[in-house]
Amino acid sequence: MSASLARSLARSVLVLVVTLAALLAPALPATAQRAPQVDRLMVALRVADMVAIMRHEGLAYGADLGAEMMPGLDRRGWQARLERLYDHARMQAMVEESLARELRGVDPAPLLAFFDAPLGARVVALELSAREAFLDPATEEAANARYIELADEGARIVGQIDTMIAESDLVERNVSGALNATLMLYRGLADGGAWDLDEDAMLRDIWAQEAAVRADSQAWLGAYLLTAYTPLDGDAVDRYLAMWRTPEGRALNAALFVAFDRLYEELSYLVGRALAEHKRGQDL
Repeated sequence: MSASLARSLARSVLVLVVTLAALLAPALPATAQRAPQVDRLMVALRVADMVAIMRHEGLAYGADLGAEMMPGLDRRGWQARLERLYDHARMQAMVEESLARELRGVDPAPLLAFFDAPLGARVVALELSAREAFLDPATEEAANARYIELADEGARIVGQIDTMIAESDLVERNVSGALNATLMLYRGLADGGAWDLDEDAMLRDIWAQEAAVRADSQAWLGAYLLTAYTPLDGDAVDRYLAMWRTPEGRALNAALFVAFDRLYEELSYLVGRALAEHKRGQDL
C-alpha cells in the first residue's frame, strides 16, 4: 500500500473533538437500554449527520484504494459493493450503541446544558461544516497554509487549538486509531486471500508509516479546527475548552473515540475482505 493511501486512511479516521459490527450481527434497537438524555445528547451532537459525512469519506477512500490495488477495476461493481458496506443506518446504529455503552455512569446533564444551548449548537454546526468542506482537498490545503501563517503570527486561535489538541490527546488518539484501522484492513486483505503476509510483516509495515501518519494527523487537526472555529470569537472558544476540561467532557471525548474507532476497525476489515474477494473475481 502506498504512503499516500495510508495517510488517506489516517485522515478518514480522524474523529471530531465532539465526535461494522452491525454488518456482522443485527444492531440493537435504537432505544435498547438507553437513557432518554443520552438520546437527546446524540441528537444535539448530530451523530447522524457526522456519520453521513464519514460515509462520504469512506466511499471516496474505498474507491481510491480499489483503483490502486486493482488495475482495470470494475468501478461500477466495486462502488456498489462499497455502498452496501458503508450503510448509513447500520453505521449510525453501531456508533450510537457504542456511545450509549461508554457513557453509562456519566451524567449527561452538563453536556446537554452546553450542546443544547446556542453556543454548543453553533460549535457542532461549524465542526460539521468544516468536515464537509474538507471533502475537497483544495479546501484542506488552503486551511493548512492558513494555519501555518497564523501560527507564525502567534494568533490567539492557534494557541487555543493547540491547547485543545494537547489536552484532549487528539494526535495520539488519532494516530492509534488510524494504525489500528490499517491493521484491520491488512487482516481483511490477508483473510480474503489477496495478501500472503503474516501478522509480524503487517505490523512492521504499519509502524513504518507511523511518522507520516503522525505528521499528517497534526496538520489535519490544526487546519480542520481552524476552519471550524474561526467564526467564533476567542471567548467562545475558551468556553468550549472549559467544557472539555470537565469530567463529563473528558468522558464524552473518550467515548466518541471508542465508538468511532470501533466503527472504522470493523469497516476497514470488511473493506479489505471485500477488496480481496472482488480482486479474485476480476482475476478469474
